[in-house]
Amino acid sequence: MDFGILLTFRNPPQWQRPIENIYDEHIEQAVLAEQLGYDHVWTSEHHFFDDAWSPSLLPILGAIAMRTRRIRLGTFIIILPLQDPVRVAEDAATVDILSHGRLDLGVGQGYVVSEFESFRISRRERASRLEEGLELIRRSFTEENFSFDGQHYKFEHINLMPKPIQKPYPPIWVAAMAKPSVTRAARMGFHLAGSGGVDLQQIYDAALTENKKEISKHHIAQLRAVYVGETREKAWDDAEQHLYYTMAAYNRRFKEAKDLPWSDAVFSNPEVPKPGQMRNTPRLTFFQAPIAIGSPDDVARDIANYSKAGRVTHLVMWMQLPGMPAEKARRSMELFAKEVMPRLR
Repeated sequence: MDFGILLTFRNPPQWQRPIENIYDEHIEQAVLAEQLGYDHVWTSEHHFFDDAWSPSLLPILGAIAMRTRRIRLGTFIIILPLQDPVRVAEDAATVDILSHGRLDLGVGQGYVVSEFESFRISRRERASRLEEGLELIRRSFTEENFSFDGQHYKFEHINLMPKPIQKPYPPIWVAAMAKPSVTRAARMGFHLAGSGGVDLQQIYDAALTENKKEISKHHIAQLRAVYVGETREKAWDDAEQHLYYTMAAYNRRFKEAKDLPWSDAVFSNPEVPKPGQMRNTPRLTFFQAPIAIGSPDDVARDIANYSKAGRVTHLVMWMQLPGMPAEKARRSMELFAKEVMPRLR
């Protein structure tokens, strides 16, 4: 299994600090992740959030590329319908060059109502814009001097230069949380950036087989909330307030987007349990996956059981929860690398 950390560069109002400090600390965590033996550092995009969730991922990865040599750099994910796909391809190629071929490009269709309103893009166009954008990116990486006449995008004489180092192009991941988007990722031959349960992993593999694509050549990444402390109680004491903030914000935005067929399945409870209650809530899940907070033994056992239940090739661990002091996230990263990762390798 490939182990990665997720960095979102968020600065919640109740824990607000100078934004440059947040960026400095997160980039230092990317450097630390490489030193500790992690395989990936992933970044995440949203727009116009009051906690400054990072809106511009490829410049961030360019900065991390200059501070690292081995660890792979990924977007989890870029909201492609809100972007110019050819510009994404150009910026992604640049990061791949700066990193000497270490980029993973993850994209998704997005769901947040306010973002689509701000960009004046219909949410009903999400899937078709994503599919056209993916075709444009793949063709930009592999073809010369082509034109494109789609429903949403029209270009003449595209000849992306320079092209990425990785051939035929950097790994492309597509985020999916429901059967239609999962099967789309498989049909188009892209890796799955998962935020869902084992059932979606099985749907993806079945769709790969149906579309005559080799399962072994297609990866599944799973986002998990993970935090390791010396004891279970210490881990929850450190993480609970920040996990509650994260889950409550998602819960609010999912409910605003009333057309999401999977929104009720994201959490195991109708309402997010309050701090103090979360740690004692049986089978608490986040994105349909169990929350892994506890001692090294607790977390190692949880992830081992989870990996046996389904096919997960890449674990995307959200340790630096919003507002969490950097020293706590660093300690969790160190404990995981020293006491959990060797058991799971």
